[in-house]
Amino acid sequence: MKPLLHLTSGDIAGAALAKSGLPGEVFVWHDILYDGPREPGWPDDAGLQIRARFIEQFTGGGLSREYVLETLKTQYGKLEGAAEYNIILWLDACLFDQSMLCHILACLKHLRVEEASLICVDAFPGIEPFHGLGQLSHEQLASFFDRRNPVTAEQFLFAERVDRAFTLQDRVELEALAASANAPLPWVPAAASRWLKELPDPATGLSLLQQLALEALEAGCGTPVEVFKYVSAHDEPPQFWGDVTLWGKINELADHEPPLVRIEGPMPRLPQWEGGAELKLFKLRRE
Repeated sequence: MKPLLHLTSGDIAGAALAKSGLPGEVFVWHDILYDGPREPGWPDDAGLQIRARFIEQFTGGGLSREYVLETLKTQYGKLEGAAEYNIILWLDACLFDQSMLCHILACLKHLRVEEASLICVDAFPGIEPFHGLGQLSHEQLASFFDRRNPVTAEQFLFAERVDRAFTLQDRVELEALAASANAPLPWVPAAASRWLKELPDPATGLSLLQQLALEALEAGCGTPVEVFKYVSAHDEPPQFWGDVTLWGKINELADHEPPLVRIEGPMPRLPQWEGGAELKLFKLRRE
């Protein structure tokens, strides 16, 4: 039998899977596949360079272009050997994971590897609100192993369509996906709907995350951690974003003309990755 390769989307979930006692190798995929320039399906070298440059800019230089490029090459190199494994995809229902699911399936189809199993978790008893796999213990994760399902030919084909829509940021197609009934991957319509809410509002020009961040400041939140907790509590689950994304949205508000947020601290903008100034040294104000 081929060895198992467990592909998942977060370091916390990956660490829990590694402790679960399940056989096989755990591999964590890193990328924000619903945002930024990239190519549908399998990327070429030029596409990887463009992607690495975008992520370096997105993280304010916290992740260097060289580091990102090496990470991306390692990921796609791992996928090139997919035929040597029985692949199990461990993902949840959020926008982040659904865009990743469809991209990985599109890449596997490009490689003519149309065999994989899927575990998509959208709820767990006693955990409310449920945002994703990172909330589960290794025992809870292991309980899903026997509930994995083979990815069907229809799902592979549908994933190509979804991956292309996210890649091109095709609003018309994403609106169609959001409205679709009986989608072969049933979590995609909600993910597409949440993506559409990050488009600039016609009245304010702001995304939903930006509007929630401003609401947090108006409600008296004055630190990045307080804003994070407020936005997390008021955004619709499952949560698809992390601190890097939210800090980027707040930085955009500070760069707005005129500025909508004032950032006070040792740096003019919130640090978007490990290193730099400590987050507790920053204060936020509504302009």
